[in-house]
Amino acid sequence: MKRVAIVIVILLGIVTTIFVFLPMDSVFSFTETRSSQPQKIYINILDENEFQIRYTHSIHLTDVLENYEITKAKNLKLVSMEYEDVSIGMPAYAEEGETLAYEDGRYILSYENKVLSDFTIYIGNIDVDLFFIYDQQSYNLKTYLKRGKSYLFQVERVSLFEKWKGAVIGYGKT
Repeated sequence: MKRVAIVIVILLGIVTTIFVFLPMDSVFSFTETRSSQPQKIYINILDENEFQIRYTHSIHLTDVLENYEITKAKNLKLVSMEYEDVSIGMPAYAEEGETLAYEDGRYILSYENKVLSDFTIYIGNIDVDLFFIYDQQSYNLKTYLKRGKSYLFQVERVSLFEKWKGAVIGYGKT
């Protein structure tokens, strides 16, 4: 009887360890760069594979909307970018693999196949919008991320333990 109890305790320990430490959950991850102890912020990925980043351009003070998809390989596919002004910092023409259209006072730059594994996002220390939009929820990134810091943004699989160490801002289902 003691052997059975010991085996059960060992099996429960193994199952618990696997559940806590095995990367099982897909998340959007924001990892602070240029830091010896980087802050990590997560948003749970649900069934939706599309998301947007909406920000106010710091010079034009007009909204820019970037549309993305998550690929099967968990990369980020930039689908399109919408904006009102083509002056400083915004494309006025399409390059190879891109299409630029002008509709209802907005430019729409569409990309055929612009896939990124990650990108760095800078959280400016100015009072303009910076929102992450996913699954019909908007997250004000300036509320959750430190102004004046850069963050590596990517889709990754994390364990329950890694989630506990970071901060989860999109609770949804895990």
